[in-house]
Amino acid sequence: MGDQIEKVIEVKNVKKIYRMGSEKIFAVDDVSFEILKGEFCCLLGTSGSGKSTLLNLMAGIEKLTGGQIIIKSKKIHRMNENSLARFRQRYLGFVFQSYNLMGSMTALENVEFPLVFKRVKANKRKKMARDMLIKVGLGSRLSHKPKEMSGGQQQRVGIARAFVANPEIVFADEPTGNLDTKTAMEVMKLIKIIAKENNQTIVMVTHDKRLADFADRTIHILDGRIQDIELKRNRDKKEIINESITIDNEEEVKTENEPQGNIKIIENNVIDNKFEIEKTEGIEVISDKEMDEKNWGSKAIPDEQAENEVAASDTLEGMKDVDAII
Repeated sequence: MGDQIEKVIEVKNVKKIYRMGSEKIFAVDDVSFEILKGEFCCLLGTSGSGKSTLLNLMAGIEKLTGGQIIIKSKKIHRMNENSLARFRQRYLGFVFQSYNLMGSMTALENVEFPLVFKRVKANKRKKMARDMLIKVGLGSRLSHKPKEMSGGQQQRVGIARAFVANPEIVFADEPTGNLDTKTAMEVMKLIKIIAKENNQTIVMVTHDKRLADFADRTIHILDGRIQDIELKRNRDKKEIINESITIDNEEEVKTENEPQGNIKIIENNVIDNKFEIEKTEGIEVISDKEMDEKNWGSKAIPDEQAENEVAASDTLEGMKDVDAII
């Protein structure tokens, strides 16, 4: 039957229950699905649907009440905090809605930051960070701090930071939530292009159906349960869900590992039809002038919390200490 694509993430009968007095709140209720290597998966739902809780469970930030989460053949739910930290460092990247940049660091230092913990030598990590910032169109903003950049530019720094260590999986939690529509589409194109070039897996949470058009697999979530799963495939391909089911032309099927809702196959890649992507060396580049004209200061970005500022200051000193060691 040919080579099968690797299942990089498996979610099996996952539950997350919170208690409020004698009442049980099922934030995630018996959810099962899988994500393939190189796939762009969108968890789509309204506020309170359980999508962000599910993402936190997959990242090991929250603990399961029941079920299993397996990433890269590792049972995330059984790992202790130290093991989870090492696992995230090795395999995962994160893009946040609020950017989560260190306010006292420049763009270059923010992107360089995760490489410190991977013990990459100073000269190499500066080059890696600089190359990634150039790739996302911020080559002239290397020394700028977050307050000196627009929201779109800050999120590009966040994307560069998430991808600089070439993680196999990137989790994105409402990555365009603080951006205007045009900038949001540019950011989404950027994420998709970089991931496609490196065959990286993306798991994104959003409430915006327009952003779901970028995904290969969209999982609709409501009240902690899966309602539907949509798969978007190219017209000239037949995709195998399991050995007994071949999918083509709008056929609705259910699989052993996806008991909730229906799987709906959508022909063609919607992103190619709706949004044209211009590439320069494989990536869309927005000039600094264009970025300056976009939404400058349209949303006030609060100062980083004091503890983050202290951490940033300590880390800058720590960089020197690490350099001395390695």
